[in-house]
Amino acid sequence: MNIGSYLIVLLILLLVASGLFIVKQQTAAIIERFGRFVAIRQPGLHIKIPLVDKVVGRMSLKILQLDVIVETKTKDDVFVKLKVSVQYKVVSSSVYDAFYKLDFPQDQITSYVFDVIRAEVPKMKLDDVFEKKNDIANAVKGELNEAMTNYGYDIIKALVTDIDPDGQVKEAMNRINAAEREKVAAQYEGDAARILIVEKAKAEAESKRLQGQGIADQRREIARGLEESVDVLNGVGINSQEASALIVVTQHYDTLQSIGEHTNSNLILLPNSPQAGSDMLNNMVASFTASNQIGEAMKENNEKKKRKE
Repeated sequence: MNIGSYLIVLLILLLVASGLFIVKQQTAAIIERFGRFVAIRQPGLHIKIPLVDKVVGRMSLKILQLDVIVETKTKDDVFVKLKVSVQYKVVSSSVYDAFYKLDFPQDQITSYVFDVIRAEVPKMKLDDVFEKKNDIANAVKGELNEAMTNYGYDIIKALVTDIDPDGQVKEAMNRINAAEREKVAAQYEGDAARILIVEKAKAEAESKRLQGQGIADQRREIARGLEESVDVLNGVGINSQEASALIVVTQHYDTLQSIGEHTNSNLILLPNSPQAGSDMLNNMVASFTASNQIGEAMKENNEKKKRKE
């Protein structure tokens, strides 16, 4: 076999090799013959007519994502930037439409996103934009599905992933939020202080009540003790006045003894003579006698007035 034969065989092998091509997984290949569409090849090894058929394009069937940033104005005149993420893919049964009907699908999707966002957001206030972002995303998805289905594309999901108001507006919102939290904190602190004051007042009132009850019980017991002491002294032939004088003198000396037990005490009892106790007793008896006389006189006058009437 001469050199020419080898060249012919090599040429044939090259032609056969050029007719073989591989389509990767999740990809579709478009075949044209002299500029005219012939077929769509799915993943795997395929053969085409060398120098006649041509692979003019390959379409990915994977899910793709396009991020679109749109700046618009809300109903309350706040400029805001929204980031919308659109997830889409080529429908495997509509590869022909996706390849031949639309040259730049991303530009088409971006245009629809701008149109929907600038139609929906100006109807809402800024707070509503944050609360209803899912409604905005659904509106974008619905509009894109209606438009892109004719071009062989399926919109999987549309998400509003970021809402970025103007910087001054964000600072104002942060100040409002901080002021609101400080207000709530002040209310809680005020409630706590009020509860402490009320509970303290209740405790003081209860303490005063118990203290008064204790003093009353103490005086009642003292009076009962004095009464018993007078009865005992009367039993041995001492009259009430003498018994009272004896008790007063005894308490006087008990007081002096109590004062003397404390070496560093600065308390001075005036007057400190035994006669002072007797004088105090006489003054008390005189006061009680005068009080009884006045009461009897007032009672007689009242009875005389009733008789005259």
